[in-house]
Amino acid sequence: MSYAKSTFRHPNLKVNDIGLTYRDYEGVVSTLCAGCGHDSISAAIVHACAELSLPPHKIAKMSGIGCSSKAPNYFLGRSHGFNSVHGRMPSVTTGANIANKDLTYLAMSGDGDTASIGLGQFAHVIRRRLNMVYMVANNGVYGLTKGQLAATSDKGARNKAGDISPFNEIDLCVMALQLGASFVARCFSGDRQQLVSILKAAISHEGFAFIDIISPCVTFNNQANSKRSYDYVQQHISTAAISDFVPVKDEISCDLPAGNYDDICLHDGSLIRLYKSDENFKCDDKLHAINMIEKHKVKNQILTGLLYVNPAIDTYHEVNQTSDTPLNQLREDVLCPGQRVLSSINESFR
Repeated sequence: MSYAKSTFRHPNLKVNDIGLTYRDYEGVVSTLCAGCGHDSISAAIVHACAELSLPPHKIAKMSGIGCSSKAPNYFLGRSHGFNSVHGRMPSVTTGANIANKDLTYLAMSGDGDTASIGLGQFAHVIRRRLNMVYMVANNGVYGLTKGQLAATSDKGARNKAGDISPFNEIDLCVMALQLGASFVARCFSGDRQQLVSILKAAISHEGFAFIDIISPCVTFNNQANSKRSYDYVQQHISTAAISDFVPVKDEISCDLPAGNYDDICLHDGSLIRLYKSDENFKCDDKLHAINMIEKHKVKNQILTGLLYVNPAIDTYHEVNQTSDTPLNQLREDVLCPGQRVLSSINESFR
């Protein structure tokens, strides 16, 4: 089945500093389930890049495997892209970044792609301080393989098949903070205003920026006891899960004021409680961020917002003193200077 997107453009669409509209930052028509939180993330990325007036050809979209890793098809259709194998996106991004550090690297991953098979690579790309934006569309399930519980699922959560998670979840924000990420944030896919602002800050940040985005799955994670279920606040309707049927849902919005919490009604009538950090939050204190995340967990709240930022940390290229010119732009005589230079290097070790 193919999907064609209209080429019509309203003549009065606002253009950014480089003469492009937000439509120029879109991708193909989404084939994700109607109402999927991942589509809200794609829309937020489109608006963030358009508002920053980023040249699309100077952006590289990186992804692994999963519903989340399909999402880059639905934004930035004029940008570079690489869909890698399951859990291996960080190493592929590292190689691309070393070859051409002048691109803006936007990486899209999921809770399975990052917190399970890719956990080791996730840990080491943070340690390497690669200059990139690493987004996890976190729905707590394996959507492409029919809803098994992911490593980010809360203890006691029940999936569509009735299986209960017996283990504590992996908190990717806490892990990123402990491993040395210089920008850490958590957002909700339905809070467009906050998500766009966080994305713009992350893209502008020089260093490794991590965003954990709670993105509910309407198909395999819309049952009771799941903190990744989708908010259907507008109608407050509880929808029973029916096998092999994906109900059509509208994407919702959640405009939560800073320093407040809100109970979000889910498909089945259960609730998650989101708390948005305020201007008094100490974003430059890593230990404070970790403590606040854990304190809100005790209250059954999910802390959202910018949790930590350190603009002064050295990045991968600064630590390794790489060439100022991207490797893919160096001449052959510079990359392979010949026997004379090799002999002088060898002589320096004698």
